[in-house]
Amino acid sequence: MTEDLDIQHRIHALIDEEHQLRQALADGEITPGEEHERLRRVEVELDQCWDLLRQRRALRETGGDPREAQIRPPDEVEGYLN
Repeated sequence: MTEDLDIQHRIHALIDEEHQLRQALADGEITPGEEHERLRRVEVELDQCWDLLRQRRALRETGGDPREAQIRPPDEVEGYLN
């Protein structure tokens, strides 16, 4: 995921997956536990993608190389405060 557009495409795919999971639960295709577990994984990856995109933009704005941005581990990204 080295290009902003690639990251944005992944974000959109994860949002679509989130909607599909919610619909699958509503349709009785998965249990609430399955939905929760799978949604949690999607949400963590979404947070990582958004973080990576913000890193790339910040590097670009400060004259850095956006290719230096790295995907941070889930526990680091999930530990951020709003």
